[in-house]
Amino acid sequence: MATTKIYIADKIFTGETWLQNHAVIVEKHIIKEVLPVSSLSADQQAEKFSNCFLTPSFIDLQIYGAGGKLLSAHPKPASLQLLQEHNAKGGTIFCLPTAATNTYEVFFKCIDAVREYWKNNGSGILGLHLEGPWINAGKRGAHIESLVHSPSVQQVQDLLNYGKDVIKMITLAPEIVSKEIIDIIKSSGIIISAGHSNATYSEAKESFTNGITAVTHLYNAMSPLQHRQPGLVGAAMNDATVMASIIPDGYHVDYAAMRIAKQVMKERLFVITDAVTDTIEGEYQHQAAGDKYEANNILSGSALTMAKAVQNLVNFAGIELGEALRMCSLYPARLVGLSDYGKIEKGYSSSILVMNEKMEVIRLL
Repeated sequence: MATTKIYIADKIFTGETWLQNHAVIVEKHIIKEVLPVSSLSADQQAEKFSNCFLTPSFIDLQIYGAGGKLLSAHPKPASLQLLQEHNAKGGTIFCLPTAATNTYEVFFKCIDAVREYWKNNGSGILGLHLEGPWINAGKRGAHIESLVHSPSVQQVQDLLNYGKDVIKMITLAPEIVSKEIIDIIKSSGIIISAGHSNATYSEAKESFTNGITAVTHLYNAMSPLQHRQPGLVGAAMNDATVMASIIPDGYHVDYAAMRIAKQVMKERLFVITDAVTDTIEGEYQHQAAGDKYEANNILSGSALTMAKAVQNLVNFAGIELGEALRMCSLYPARLVGLSDYGKIEKGYSSSILVMNEKMEVIRLL
C-alpha cells in the first residue's frame, strides 16, 4: 500500500502563485493534490512547517564541484556524490556538473564518472555540461588558452559518441564553430549554449536561427551590448525565445545590470551558480577570495548556492521572491526538458523545498 504524505506550511509557492492555508498531498514521489487545509479530514496526519514556505526545489545547470573536489580534477563518482550532498544544502535537487575547457582525456574521464555514478544508483546528476574548449580565446576568461580551439568534425563526433546520453549541454562560441558542427551537436539532442564568445550581433542571431537555444552567464566573457555593436548580449536580449543564464553573486554582474536583463528577458533569464571549489590539482587552481573564487587573480567562479542566489536576487536585485524562485527552478527545468518539475501542482514530481522567512533552506522533502 502506497504511503501518503501531507505537508503544510504557512505559504506554498506553486511556481505560478502563492497559496495560504493549503496542504500538499504526495504519493509515490508524485503530487496528488494541492488543496485547502480545511479539506483535510481529522484523521489525516500532516507534517507542518511553521514560519516557512514550500517551493519547488532548484535546478543548477552549471556547477563545477564542491568540498575541494572539482570534477575535472577529480573525475570520480565520489566527487559527484559530494556535489549532490552540497547541492541539497542549498536547495538544489538536480544539477549539470560542468567541466571547463580541458583535454579530451579529462572530458572522457568526467563522462565515465557520470556513467559510473548512475550505475551505482546515484541521484541528482542530470548529465554533463561541457563549457569549452570550442570557445573564443579572446573571451576565455579563466579558461586555459592553450587548450582553446576550433574543432574538426571528427573531434566533435568522437566526443559525442563517447559521451552519448551523458553530455547534455555544450557551451561554445558560435563564431568559431561551423554550422555543420552545430547541426551535428543539435542532432544528438544536446543543448547548445553560446558563451565565451566575441560574436557580433548578426553572428549571434544567425546562431540562434541555426539551433543555439541558450546563452551562458549573460554579460560575462562575451561581446558586450554597445549602441553601435549590440554583440551577443544584445542578440540574447533581442530574441524571442533564446534563454540565458546569469550568476547573481554581485561580482560577476552588477545588480542593476541584472534588473535590466530581467526586465527585458523576463522568463527567458535563469540562474546558475557557476560555483567552484578550492582546488590545488588539475588545470584549474581556484582559490577562495572572500565569497568568490579566483584563478591567477582572475575571477574564475562563484561561491553561490541556489538559496543564496535567491536571497541576492530579492535583497539586492529587487526581484520579487516568486520570480526569483522561478529563475532557480521552473525556468532551468524548461530549458532541459524536465516537464514535471518546477511546480507544486497535481501530477508534478514531489521535489519540494522548505524555506524559512529569511529564504534559508530548512529541508528538501
